[in-house]
Amino acid sequence: MTDRKLRVVVTRRLPEPIETRMSELFDARLNDSDEPMSAAELGAAIREADVLVPTLSDHIDQKLLAQAGPDMRLIANYGAGFDHIDVETARRRGITVTNTPGVLAEDTADMCMALILGVPRRISEGLTLMRSGEWHGWTPTGLTGSRIWGKRLGILGMGRIGQAVARRAKAFGLQVHYHNRRRLHQTVERDLDATYWDSLDQMLARIDILSINCPHTPATYHLLSSRRLQLMKQGAYIVNTARGEVIDENALTRALESGHIAGAGLDVFEMEPAVPAVNPRLLELPNVVLLPHMGSATTEGRIDMGEKVIMNIRTFADGHTPPDKVVPAMM
Repeated sequence: MTDRKLRVVVTRRLPEPIETRMSELFDARLNDSDEPMSAAELGAAIREADVLVPTLSDHIDQKLLAQAGPDMRLIANYGAGFDHIDVETARRRGITVTNTPGVLAEDTADMCMALILGVPRRISEGLTLMRSGEWHGWTPTGLTGSRIWGKRLGILGMGRIGQAVARRAKAFGLQVHYHNRRRLHQTVERDLDATYWDSLDQMLARIDILSINCPHTPATYHLLSSRRLQLMKQGAYIVNTARGEVIDENALTRALESGHIAGAGLDVFEMEPAVPAVNPRLLELPNVVLLPHMGSATTEGRIDMGEKVIMNIRTFADGHTPPDKVVPAMM
């Protein structure tokens, strides 16, 4: 790196303290409009930047990376997920990719738990009823939902977020079951009182609520297929705060319409970041809670993410391996 300040292009608005700090440390090009950059704008950014700071709304593919300028050496992703970045192509072009893991697990687990509580208890339907002016008082059978205490929760993906969900679920009296690429150490299983299933199919057939907490990779695309949804109990619930592509959304919609799946809480959608991102059939279903990808949306979490981005950039600029370097083999 030269003695000049690094030219850092940021594709979306970040928390003000982070933008201020970036402007102090780097030659920061900020996106004041907070509108997603077009393909042409991303191309211009990657040609002029030393460092690109994208978000999940930016598609960093092989075509875009082919436009990288000679000084473009780091993509410091603002976010833990990096499935929107062609990490292998970046590596081949000598571009390092970093992300921001570890700072959003508790925030995302909170939102996940809110959906685990809220969907079976029909909170969204209750809110709709109150706002419609059609509520005429308590009745013994009004909006009766499903008890979660004592039910079986299946967690698909037992990384940081999955384990944080398990801790919360245990406190609410749920029996914790999980399927993961690798089994947890027995001491962790014991602390979480969690039961491991090597077979996802067998776990799905036995749980009452499924929480999806795994990343989107080629191996997890449509992992929740039509066949697997049919394996689940009649009246089971599904919560997804991970990535929409993990579920076959059309198959889920059919299962919800038929009543085979009793309800779903979705914070992510298969077509993101396309507009519209949400299947219109889902919007019509009363037994679905839809949130605008806000699982990690806390002020503290967003600032922590930005601080990780800055640390990765500064470490890289100093000639060292960034602490959060993404390795293609992780995908």
